[in-house]
Amino acid sequence: MRTSIKRWLFLAAALALPATMLHAARPTAPDVVAPPSLACQLLIASPELRQPEFDHTVILLAKHTREGALGIVINRPGKMHPIADLVAAFGGDAVGVHGDIQIFSGGPVDPGIGFVVHSAEYQTADTLDIDGRVALTIAPEVLRDIGLDKGPRKSLAAFGYAGWAPAQLDNELAHGVWITMPEDPALVFDDDRAKLWDDLRARQKTGR
Repeated sequence: MRTSIKRWLFLAAALALPATMLHAARPTAPDVVAPPSLACQLLIASPELRQPEFDHTVILLAKHTREGALGIVINRPGKMHPIADLVAAFGGDAVGVHGDIQIFSGGPVDPGIGFVVHSAEYQTADTLDIDGRVALTIAPEVLRDIGLDKGPRKSLAAFGYAGWAPAQLDNELAHGVWITMPEDPALVFDDDRAKLWDDLRARQKTGR
């Protein structure tokens, strides 16, 4: 059954398991004013963050509200897979679907759920437009369209996500766990994945 991407993102953030998230101190009382949304920012793991799931990661933050936050790790590429096999595994129609796609590890939460981060000219009913340049859609419809040459111009397929409970990401930012930088499609889709964390750290140091 197809689920609204916006509804699902709120649910996913609420269900994120503590064992898969960082453990920065929580506030003793809820904030009176909601913090500014950091959706469409890149989260760059600090050098001191050595937790295996997030060591040297770069995360595209797709959603950040009072209910929590959700992002996709964009610099942990995995193996290539036939797109038709992925579409069929999700129960979709794989007739005519061709080509292979690289699958990224999008985060430690729900690694069986597939996402595609993509350029925003492609939209479906289940697409979350992050900032007008980059969007997020749950598989398999977008994967099928990619395999039929009807998909977005740029894309990054990932399984799993990074999730934060209410106020958790804000606390981690306050403790210096993450460094933020505005999203740039060239960084999301085109930069060398093996060098992305180093490139962003260098940009941060030079203020570019």
